[in-house]
Amino acid sequence: MKFLAITLIVHRPDPITGVQKPTHDRFREVLDNALLAEELGFDGFGVGERHERPFISSSPTVVLSHVAALTKRIRLFTAVTTLSLLDPVRAYEDYATLDHLSNGRLDLIIGKGNGAAQRDLFQVTPEDQWDRNAESYEVFRKIWRQDKVTADTRFRPPLTDAEVWPRPYQRPVRVWHGSATSKESVDLAARYGDPLFSANVTHPIEPYAELIRHYRERWAHYGHDPAQIAVGAGTAGIHVAPTSQQGLAAYRPIFESNLAFFKRAGLPVVFETLEDFVERSSALIGSPQQVIDKVHRYHEQFGHTVLHLHADASGLTESQHRASLELFQSEVAPVLRREIPDPPFVWGPVLPAPPLT
Repeated sequence: MKFLAITLIVHRPDPITGVQKPTHDRFREVLDNALLAEELGFDGFGVGERHERPFISSSPTVVLSHVAALTKRIRLFTAVTTLSLLDPVRAYEDYATLDHLSNGRLDLIIGKGNGAAQRDLFQVTPEDQWDRNAESYEVFRKIWRQDKVTADTRFRPPLTDAEVWPRPYQRPVRVWHGSATSKESVDLAARYGDPLFSANVTHPIEPYAELIRHYRERWAHYGHDPAQIAVGAGTAGIHVAPTSQQGLAAYRPIFESNLAFFKRAGLPVVFETLEDFVERSSALIGSPQQVIDKVHRYHEQFGHTVLHLHADASGLTESQHRASLELFQSEVAPVLRREIPDPPFVWGPVLPAPPLT
């Protein structure tokens, strides 16, 4: 099993102290967390893309380029690239450049994105967002694989024998499809034989497991080898402590603060108590053995071979956050790496593409 540390770069007051860091300091924290993830042996570091409050992750290529310059080994992920909002030509140019600068360490997780504010910002409607996502991906995919591209597009000017530079370093880059609630993203992933990444952060396991089952069915429908399926899954939070009592005690004020925030904002509340949150959500809170057992319980439903954890402290103190990740890597990760297989592809940098002739 492989492990990613992911941030959406949420920028709001700390749930415990109530203090909101300046934007500059929040970005510095993201870079420090990327360095910590590499130091502790995580396999990947991911940065989300959002174009609305309370996120400041509108430019993941810029952030990941800085992370690439500071790190040497860790793979770089987008979480997710909102292709329904982007011109696929411009997105290709940004990510191909990043892939060169990172020496082929880039993986993309794509998705339509969500949120009314960012849809309005880019003039995308609920009715056309899935068509935009599919079209953008199909054009993006062609550009990465073909030196000249022709595409009769609806949502951007058509392309005729278009050349887009720079040409790829990885040929092709690996693209995961982010899945939260809709079968459209699942079907798109299965159609192209691409890996799936389940958001798995808001609800209990059942709706996510249903989508992953649908993905496997569609994968077979499109004639792909079942042995080549790769599924990743997210988590709703993490705090690994020496005992379950310590884990619950440290996380309780964070949960209660977040619960109050959801209620004030009029957001739906899925888990009313910390105990229910720990039991039925994807959060990994408790002792190392409890975390191991829970990942296995989810693996029975998902068959996932990649797991993402929160890169941010999210209300924990800096020392608590580091101790939690250290305990995860020393006592949880080795067991899961041994007992759950890796995805069915090479994880390290892909060889650069041959030069054009």
